Amino acid sequence: MIFSFSEEHGELRDGLRRFLTDKSPSAEVRRLMDTDEGYDPKVWQQLAQQLGVTGLTIPEKFGGLGYGAVEQAIVLEEMGRALLCAPYLSTAVLAVQALLASGDAAAQEQHLPGIAEGTTIATLAVPEDDGHWDTAAMTTRAAREAGGAGWRLDGRKSFVLDGNTADLIIVAAQADGGPSLFAVAGDADGLTRRPLETLDRTRKLARLDLASAPAQLIGTEGGAAAAVRRTLQVSAAALAAEQVGGAQRCLDMSVEYAKLRMQFGRPIGGFQAIKHMCADMLLEVESARSAAYYAAWAVAEDSDELPLVASLAKAYCSEAYFRAAADNIQIHGGIGFTWEHDAHLYYRRAKSSELMLGTPSEHREIAATYLIDEPAGRGDHADAG
Repeated sequence: MIFSFSEEHGELRDGLRRFLTDKSPSAEVRRLMDTDEGYDPKVWQQLAQQLGVTGLTIPEKFGGLGYGAVEQAIVLEEMGRALLCAPYLSTAVLAVQALLASGDAAAQEQHLPGIAEGTTIATLAVPEDDGHWDTAAMTTRAAREAGGAGWRLDGRKSFVLDGNTADLIIVAAQADGGPSLFAVAGDADGLTRRPLETLDRTRKLARLDLASAPAQLIGTEGGAAAAVRRTLQVSAAALAAEQVGGAQRCLDMSVEYAKLRMQFGRPIGGFQAIKHMCADMLLEVESARSAAYYAAWAVAEDSDELPLVASLAKAYCSEAYFRAAADNIQIHGGIGFTWEHDAHLYYRRAKSSELMLGTPSEHREIAATYLIDEPAGRGDHADAG
C-alpha cells in the first residue's frame, strides 16, 4: 500500500482546525454539554454549508461532495482533537453509511440531500438494553400495516447516539423476512425519546420506546444484517480516527505542561519518569494513527481487509486514547484531578469511545476470527457488541 496525503488534504485539515479552534474552545464545549441539544445549530449549519463536511462522503447526485473515508478520517481526527459537540458521528457516519449500505436508491434520494445540506440530523438505532449490535438478537418487532401500505414498530432501542434530537432515526427491527432497516421520523406518533445520563456529557445518548410507531422500510426485508455489518466496519474505522485526534491532544497537553510546570527549580519534563511517560504516549499515538489511517484506506479502496483492519484499528486506538488521557491527568498532577481541568473532558470521551461500537476485547475477538478463518467464511462473522 502506498498512502500519502495530498495538498488538498492539508488544506482541509488546516481549514477545519482553524474553524474548530474558533468554534469549539473548551468553554464552548462545557456550555454545550450542559444543554439538552448538545450542539450549536448555527455551527452545524456552518459545517454543512460553508465547509460541506456533513455531505463529505455523500455522492454528488444526492447533494454531497463525493469524497471518501480518507477525507472523513481527517475531519474526524480534527473533531476529536477539539472535542466538538455536534451530531457528526451519528449523522454523517452512522446514518449515511446505513443508507448507502442499504442499496435503496429511493431512500437515499429522500434522506441524503437533507443530511448533506445540514437540515436533517440522523442516527442509527440498533442496540437494545443489552447494548449489543447483533441484529439476530433484537426483540424490536416490525409488522406490516393492514393493506401492506406501511410498517409499525414495537420495542425499545437504547444507547442511541443523538437519538433525542434526530429528525431521522434508522431503526433495525425484526420483520417476518428477518432483520430489516426502517426509517422513523423523530416526531413520529408512538415514539418516546428519553435522554440517558452518561459518563461523557459531550455526547448525547437516548433510549427510544416504540409503540406501534409508523415506519418506512429501507432496502429489502431481511437486509439489515449485511447493511449493519458494513456500517459498523466503516464507522469503527471512522471512530478510530476521531480517537487519534483526542489522543494527540492529550499528548500535546502533557508536553506543554511538562515544559511549563516547575519543580525543584526545573521543568518537570526534565525528570526521567515524565520523559518516559511522554515518550510512551508518543509511540502509542503514532501507532494508533497508522492503524486508523490504514483502516481509512481500506474503506476507501473497498479492500477485502476491511473487516480485519477496522476491528484492529478500533481496538488499538481505543486503548491508546484511554491510556493517553489517563497519563495526561497523571502528568498534570493535582490540577489534573480536578473537574475544572480539560483533561477530564478527554478522559471521559476516551472511555465512552472505548465502549462505543464494540469494546477492544470484542474487536480483537473479531480480528482473531478473521485471521483464523481467512480466507474462508468472510462475511459470516457477528459484529461487535
